[in-house]
Amino acid sequence: MVQTANIRRVAVLGAGVMGAQIAAHLVNAGIDTVLFDLPAKEGDANGIVKKAIDNLKKLKPAPFSSAARAEHVAMANYGSDLERLADCDLIIEAIAERLDWKLDLYAKIAPHLAPHAILATNTSGLSIGKLAEGVPAELRDRFCGIHFFNPPRYMYLVELIPTAHTAAAQLDALESFLVTRLGKGVVRAKDTPNFIANRIGVFSMLATIHHAERFGIRFDVVDDLTGPRLGRPKSATFRTADVVGLDTFAHVVKTMTDNLPNDPWHAHYQAPAWMQALIEKGALGQKTRAGIYKKEGRDIFVLDPKAGEYVPSGQKGSDEVKAILKIENPAERVAALRASANPEAQFLWSCMRDVWQYIAYWLGDIAGNARDVDFAIRWGFGWKQGPFEMWQAAGWKAIAAAINEDIAAGKTMSSAALPAWVAQRDGVHAAEGSYSAADNSLKPASNLPVYQRQIYPPTVFGAAEPVYGETVFENDGVRMWLRAGDDVPVLTFKTKAHCVGAAVLEGVQKAVKIAEDRFPGLVIWHPEAPFSVGADLASMGPAFMSGDFAAIESMVHEFQKTSMTIKYSQVPVVAAAQGYAFGGGCEFLMHSARVVAALETYVGLVEVGVGLLPAGGGCKEFGLRASREAKGGDILAVLKDYYMAMAMAKVGTSAEEAKEIGYLRESDIIVFNANEILHVAQSQVRALADSNYKAPVKPKAFAVAGRTGAATIRGQLVNMLEGGFISKYDYFIGCQIADVVTGGDVDAGALVDEEWILKLERERFMALLKKGKTQERIMYMLENNKPLRN
Repeated sequence: MVQTANIRRVAVLGAGVMGAQIAAHLVNAGIDTVLFDLPAKEGDANGIVKKAIDNLKKLKPAPFSSAARAEHVAMANYGSDLERLADCDLIIEAIAERLDWKLDLYAKIAPHLAPHAILATNTSGLSIGKLAEGVPAELRDRFCGIHFFNPPRYMYLVELIPTAHTAAAQLDALESFLVTRLGKGVVRAKDTPNFIANRIGVFSMLATIHHAERFGIRFDVVDDLTGPRLGRPKSATFRTADVVGLDTFAHVVKTMTDNLPNDPWHAHYQAPAWMQALIEKGALGQKTRAGIYKKEGRDIFVLDPKAGEYVPSGQKGSDEVKAILKIENPAERVAALRASANPEAQFLWSCMRDVWQYIAYWLGDIAGNARDVDFAIRWGFGWKQGPFEMWQAAGWKAIAAAINEDIAAGKTMSSAALPAWVAQRDGVHAAEGSYSAADNSLKPASNLPVYQRQIYPPTVFGAAEPVYGETVFENDGVRMWLRAGDDVPVLTFKTKAHCVGAAVLEGVQKAVKIAEDRFPGLVIWHPEAPFSVGADLASMGPAFMSGDFAAIESMVHEFQKTSMTIKYSQVPVVAAAQGYAFGGGCEFLMHSARVVAALETYVGLVEVGVGLLPAGGGCKEFGLRASREAKGGDILAVLKDYYMAMAMAKVGTSAEEAKEIGYLRESDIIVFNANEILHVAQSQVRALADSNYKAPVKPKAFAVAGRTGAATIRGQLVNMLEGGFISKYDYFIGCQIADVVTGGDVDAGALVDEEWILKLERERFMALLKKGKTQERIMYMLENNKPLRN
């Protein structure tokens, strides 16, 4: 049992943007949560908190994992409810960034806190040490910083910042709670301005802004070059500033301006004049619908800072530089950028070089080791590799020499020399640990018991490579493997986005047979998301183009056979899911003995988007479930919601929503930290095996809604068609799904078996596949990776 400080009840102080969303994520995790703010001047004393919760319901992406969670946030105010703090194990302060206001609040609440309660501040810029000085003496060993990133539900990073007085046991327990209950990646930061992620991430953005001006690179070109091409999010640099809010970005910069007067880069800690001008105009970015970018109708414009006006956006980086960025070898790629005379290449080299110089100079002051820096930037800013990882991958000594050359030539933003330790090392990450500049030693990853639940925890480049066990069985589509000393094998798909083609179908069936013969069960798990995007449409291409529909029908039959093999396996097959589980991936989940899903698993039968219907057993499974849940009553009343989920390609935007829709069952398990799903899934196999698992009994027959049920559904579809909610072809596909899920041309209440519905799935699937509009949808999806509604 992992020690998580027995945190059962949490109070969040401050119902602003961050406080309210932190409260939302706490109730997502089933934590009893009280949200406090000032008493309203008029009406309900909790009016401020109520308005904040109402606003949360409208936010996209949704802070709540289910709309019903909003009802679980308890409302309170500082005027009449302070005694409610006595029952709280953790108090998270998230009020405005004013030292005096925070200290006044601490003094006010201190008499009401339980002797064991932890008090944490979510400040992003104030010194935790200065705040600790104003905390009542009896609270100081239970006080620390706990910096969530926005939006708290989705951002993996939480920075934990202790003071000189914080008790180590309290900090360990809090980290364990954050990791396993809230599903976070915790980095312990030192008490320096903006901590780790914002300090380095914002400096990187300032460096990018600086060099864009130096080299005359347009903002949209900058974003084209500093997004996915560089292993960073689509929002890249300037779009990220718009998403964060230009006022928020400027505030974080000002924290560095005010608190780092002797920093060698201090002259660059300022928001540029053009950004200040936008802020003064109220053009703050995405929240005001205008910032660095603005949208007018369907047209997107970008700011030209020299002209002070917007120009049409959409320009891309040069072909020469885009070709360099495609070079696979990191050392060759970076060397080519530095050697190129192209201004865009020099711009990119300069941005990376100055960040590398910066992190080397400040490592010992801001972080315990280089791994914490890389994780902070990966988890807080969405980089695929952290800056130290990028440096080491590109050749540590060669990059260090290049940086030194540019410092000597006066090309860098600061003349600060690289610290001596850089020349003494070949990198910062090794199998033994990551380098600590403060201690001049390698630090291993945390050994807190909570991390034992992460069989394959996140790693950094240069650290020990994960070993995914000994191969039990392998073909072109799957690998079945077993860790040394383990008893539950794992099946991993080898295909792109874990799509399902002939080799995967054959491999799953073979793996289940091996598990039945030799093991207590089987787990389907992939080290990286998604679980599966469904059927491999591209693999159907040759048969599709040649008109060999018999081959495709055979593959559909194999898909159904595989789903049924999973369902009726003599040992439990447990699916461990994260990311997307669409179409056939969803059907595999529906047929598993149990699903262990990360909270951020997005599940749906989305075949309508490519002009088809679920034919891997999805229609059959929903028809069977509706019949059983009706218990002899009105099958259609139960079935209609399942039907609409398929007909509208509804996707559960959390594992909890997937349960509400019916893709997942109540017995399926939701885990908040995706790094724990393999551990939990294997534990479920063992638990099921230990309880003498028996495969489900195949129903000889079950009742269906029949042709009258299908007719009723068609009536609803007509209303949707006339209302403009669906296209004519959506209506046609919807009718096919209705016929299948109600059992076809039979009377209401007629008894059928699973094979009857599976046969209907195949027939209607193949009939749709031969339609021109379905073929248009498939081709559009393959070419554009988004659905066509023709």
